[in-house]
Amino acid sequence: MTTARTTSRWTVVAVLCLSLLAVVIDTTIVNTALPTLARELDASSSDLQWIVDGYTLAFAGLLLVAGAAGDRYGRHRARSAGMVVFGAASGLAALSSSAGQLIAARALMGAGAALVMPATLSILSDVFRDDPVGRAKAIGIWSGVSGLGVAIGPSAGGLLLDHFAWGSIFLVNLPVVVLALGLGRRFVPASRAEHPAGMDPVGAVLSIAGLVAITYAVIEGPVNGWTSAATLIPGIAGVALLGAFAAWERRQPQPMLDVRLFANLRFTAASLSVTTVFFALFGALFLLTQILQLVLGWS
Repeated sequence: MTTARTTSRWTVVAVLCLSLLAVVIDTTIVNTALPTLARELDASSSDLQWIVDGYTLAFAGLLLVAGAAGDRYGRHRARSAGMVVFGAASGLAALSSSAGQLIAARALMGAGAALVMPATLSILSDVFRDDPVGRAKAIGIWSGVSGLGVAIGPSAGGLLLDHFAWGSIFLVNLPVVVLALGLGRRFVPASRAEHPAGMDPVGAVLSIAGLVAITYAVIEGPVNGWTSAATLIPGIAGVALLGAFAAWERRQPQPMLDVRLFANLRFTAASLSVTTVFFALFGALFLLTQILQLVLGWS
């Protein structure tokens, strides 16, 4: 392997990690601004939860289908399209004049992020296809940048709010998007799967509908009452839809998510552990930023 080729590969890793960092930071950057958003947009507690969860819900719900689309139509195109959508939605979020507008913009940002994240990892693996050691190092860097983005978000949000209006936490994405698109056009190679799996629109609809229904029940439960029909019906419907998703995927020759993986107890335990950690993390961030600012009076 020549030195020039090695340098080129690590340049690709740097560009991909820049794209990844932008979308991951936005999973947490908005938390610091929640008290400000409540005041400026007259947002309720439910509105604030949807502002946070609208992004992560669209991100998680579309992740699998966006990854499949990248494999089929080109991962480099998926990354670029995702960055454009993410950047445009960031601008819309900064210009929002109501909680509803901001929630919609955040969901659109999440859709863009869903195109970016799987594309960056797939391109990275493809670039190091003939270098297992280098691929392992690159994936380690990619994972570290992902974790770093989650940690940077709240501090970056606080720094911006100390000097600028609340829209700055979204406008800061625009130069990063422009830089990532420019560098990507120059350095990121074309990449797609040799034998892409078929698209699974039924599975995508079932999974997204189930996640949205359960999230709605959890967020609106304190308002409507945990035992009210307005909470129980979407909650039960969400569980049923996810059950239908699992049954549907088991019958597919090329499933979007191979649910048989959960028969492996180690895989299931690891998945539950990660889910618990992030459930606690995002719940704590949502509460702590408001307690520290509204109750204790911190900046």
